[in-house]
Amino acid sequence: MTWFTVAKKDFRDAVQSRALWALVTVFVLFSVISAYAYVEVPEMFGAPAGATFGGLIFFLVGVTGLFVPLAAIVVCYKSLAGERELGSIKLLLSLPTTRLNVYVGKVVGRAAVLAFGLGVGLLIGLGVGSVLLGAVDVLSVLIFVLVTMAFAAIYAGIMVGLSATTGSTSRATTLALGFFVIFELFWDVVPMGILYVVEGFTLPTELPDWIFLVTQVPPSAAYFSAIVALLPDLADAANAEPAQAGADVGASSVAADPFYLSPEVGILILGLWLIIPFAVGYYRFNKSDM
Repeated sequence: MTWFTVAKKDFRDAVQSRALWALVTVFVLFSVISAYAYVEVPEMFGAPAGATFGGLIFFLVGVTGLFVPLAAIVVCYKSLAGERELGSIKLLLSLPTTRLNVYVGKVVGRAAVLAFGLGVGLLIGLGVGSVLLGAVDVLSVLIFVLVTMAFAAIYAGIMVGLSATTGSTSRATTLALGFFVIFELFWDVVPMGILYVVEGFTLPTELPDWIFLVTQVPPSAAYFSAIVALLPDLADAANAEPAQAGADVGASSVAADPFYLSPEVGILILGLWLIIPFAVGYYRFNKSDM
């Protein structure tokens, strides 16, 4: 049994699940309502000059940056921990396959589930927004949707990796929620805490350049920066800066010469989030006693 067979079975089981279609429905409604609200009442969302297509894309970036982590927790936290807890992983591993094939198949299958639901919701939401605005940029939509689906796949890998470290669904839930709370809710406090300690338990009047790099560590912040890097014209038109995803380091820092102060660093960090959780999760899964 190859990893593709495992992934296909995982995706097929999910497609037959009411939970997936509930997830798709929620995101479709959420994206349509968000697009409509942004276009019809742009002043409420920081666009007093009026709604633009670029502004719509970056508004949806903020929406997906919150939705994807929560959806990934729901879809992925039981992926391996649940099978180990039920004992069905023993039956799967008794087939002619390897733990690597099982692990890769689970990551790819859950990533496909997330990307499917997200892609449907985004395309419908952007379609509604485009009709209301009377404008569309097909290339920008394609880049945005592909990067967002990659972001969903990366988050699926993170959550499957966490699930692979334990044989208990309750511990898997705790790990998944803990990751979300630390990296997506409270991470803004971390750079300032590090700076406070480094500066001798006081805060300087000007923030150092490295603060920007630390703010890019959360996957959603790196995702925002990656979109800015790949759609610079729309980002300029929408006044979107990577600093919005973390601490306020100022536009001058973002425009500085070092690579780690540029939005492109988000692409690098997303790559690290793809590789490191996969490697750690597989190592723990491969060494675990089933």
